[in-house]
Amino acid sequence: MPIDPQSNGNTMKVVLVTGPSGAGRSTAIHTLEDIGFEAIDNLPISLLPRLLSGPPVERHLALGMDARNRDFSAETLIEVVDIMSRDSGFECTLLYLDCAEDVLVRRYSETRRRHPLAPDETPLQGIRRESDLLGGLKQRADILINTSDMPPNELRREISNWFQGGLSAHLALSVQSFSYKRGIPRSADMVLDCRFLANPHWQPELRNMNGLNAPVRDFVTADARYDDFFKRTHELVTSLIPAYREEGKSHFTLALGCTGGQHRSVSVAEELANALAQNGWQVSIRHRELERRAEPAP
Repeated sequence: MPIDPQSNGNTMKVVLVTGPSGAGRSTAIHTLEDIGFEAIDNLPISLLPRLLSGPPVERHLALGMDARNRDFSAETLIEVVDIMSRDSGFECTLLYLDCAEDVLVRRYSETRRRHPLAPDETPLQGIRRESDLLGGLKQRADILINTSDMPPNELRREISNWFQGGLSAHLALSVQSFSYKRGIPRSADMVLDCRFLANPHWQPELRNMNGLNAPVRDFVTADARYDDFFKRTHELVTSLIPAYREEGKSHFTLALGCTGGQHRSVSVAEELANALAQNGWQVSIRHRELERRAEPAP
């Protein structure tokens, strides 16, 4: 599938958004449009070369690739991504929005919508049919976001964290805090447990604060085990990042957990994200449980 880049003197940044129906593709497309991308949803793959070879456009592109389109092929889309990745005229990112099967079934049940690939059958049949069509796209994705436990506002925030201000040719890092009570984030590449640190929850004056507050951070970092843990964690992550980048990975998600996802993991995630950013890495940060509680930063 020949593709000639538009000759406007600049690298064209293209985000291809795909994943199962119900995982949040439309939300992602709208968010990318809101932050400055020119968005086109449900674009047939056969029209992609014509679009990318046409007259130059002023904005970068966000393209929704839907498995429901008649000419959709995971193999062809992967071929397009590989061609664009080798071409200096494009900076291509394949964004895959994933979601657990049971969550997709629940979402279709709640909205009472029929699955587009199984209009006269159960949603589960359509979900599995679509999964077969998507093939190896999940494994090929540059950025994988699992939306199973992510409401739309959190997905919008996550998309903005990744793409606000454009894309980077370097590996992008996401540092997240979470509560073990709610389960490990599905998209995590590495998970570290912070529950061995002294717990601010048992300090009455700190209980209603969180790791974004200075008194909580001071309490956590005062633990005699903190400095060694932080130093080793920072060294481990910074030693692995170049290796992941050499393997062609463009994103890496580190999840730090504690009991409630409010104090220790938030404090460590903030400190580690700041240290990595000071090292020159592109870092986004997410505090899953604080987002759910809609607590404003201090």
